[in-house]
Amino acid sequence: MDFTPTEEQAAARDLAGEIFGDLSTPERLAAAGTGSDTELWKALCAAGLPGAVEDVGLLGLVLLLEEQGRVTAQVPFAASCVYGLLAVAAHGTQEQRGRLLPGLRDGTEVATGAFPARGGVVASGEGAQADASPGELTGELTGALTGRLTGTVPWVPWLRDATEVLVAVRDPAPLGGHSLWRVRVADAETEPVELTAPWAAGRLVLDGTPGERIGGKGAYDDVLASARTAFAGLQAGVCAGSLARAVAHTNEREQFGRPLAAKQGVQLRAADAHMDTEAIRVTAYEAAWRRDAGLPFGTHALTAAWWASEGANASCTRASICTAAWGPTSTTPCTGTSCGGGNWTRTSAAGAKSLRKWAT
Repeated sequence: MDFTPTEEQAAARDLAGEIFGDLSTPERLAAAGTGSDTELWKALCAAGLPGAVEDVGLLGLVLLLEEQGRVTAQVPFAASCVYGLLAVAAHGTQEQRGRLLPGLRDGTEVATGAFPARGGVVASGEGAQADASPGELTGELTGALTGRLTGTVPWVPWLRDATEVLVAVRDPAPLGGHSLWRVRVADAETEPVELTAPWAAGRLVLDGTPGERIGGKGAYDDVLASARTAFAGLQAGVCAGSLARAVAHTNEREQFGRPLAAKQGVQLRAADAHMDTEAIRVTAYEAAWRRDAGLPFGTHALTAAWWASEGANASCTRASICTAAWGPTSTTPCTGTSCGGGNWTRTSAAGAKSLRKWAT
C-alpha cells in the first residue's frame, strides 16, 4: 500500500490548508460559540472543495480533514461529505445521484447523519419492506424507494446547518440489519441542542416524516466505516495542531533562563503526543486507502476509531500539560485545540465502542 498523495489530493490538501489557516482563527472560533462559521463554509464551497472529494476519494477527504482539525474549524465539512456526497455517490440510484449530488458538490445542500442506528427510529412503507442487494438499489432502479419514519434522535451534529439528514434505522425482523434513509430537514421537527462540542447540534423528531431509501445491504456498514475513518482524520489534525501550538509555546516561554522545551519532561510528553498522533494518522490512512482500493476496511476503520478516541485524548492532554503555565482556558489556542480533541472522545466513547464492536 502507498499513502503518498496523488497530485490532485496534494493540491486539494494545500488549498484546504490555506483556507482553513487564513479564516479559522481563535477569535472567529470564540465568536462562533457552538455554531458554525458560515463565511468559512462559503469560502470552502467557492473553492470547490466539497465537490473535489468525489475525485480525491476517502483518503483525499482524510487529508482535507486533517487541515480542518489543525485549526478546529467549525464547519460541517466531514458530515456533509460522508453522509451526503460519498454516501449518495456510492449507494444512490442513478436518479438519486443526478438529483442530489449537484447541490452537495457546490454546498447549497448540506448533509449530516443520525448515526449510528440507536433503535429509536422505525420505518414503514415500500422502502422499509425491501430486502434488496446493493446493485438493486444503485444502478438498476430509476427512482427511489420511499417510506415514512417515526421516532426521535436526541441530538444530531450539524443539524442546525443541514438541509438533509441521513438517518440510520434498525430494520425489524425478519429482515434484520440496518437501512439508510434520506430525510429533508424541512420535513421534520427540529430544535437546537447545546453540547460541549461546537457542532451546531439539534434534536430530530420524526412523526411519519417522508424519506427515501439510500442503498441496500451493506450501505449502512460502508457509510459508518467511512465516517469513522473520516473523523479519525479530523482527530489526527486536531492532535497535530495541538502539539504544534504546544511546541511553539514551550520554545518561547522560559523558566530559570531556559526554554521549557529544553526540559526532559516536556520533551518526553511531546514525543508521546507525537507518537499517538502518528498512530491515528496511519490507521486512518490505511482504512481510507483500502476503501478507495475497493478492499474490505471495516475492521481497519474500527482501529482508526479506537486510536482517534483513546490516542487523541492522550495526545491532546499531554500537549495541554506541556503548556500548563499558559493557563487552562478554552480561549487560548493550544488548550482550545486540546478541548476539540476531547469532544469526540467524551461524546461518543468511540474507543470502548470500537473494542466491543470488534469483539463481535
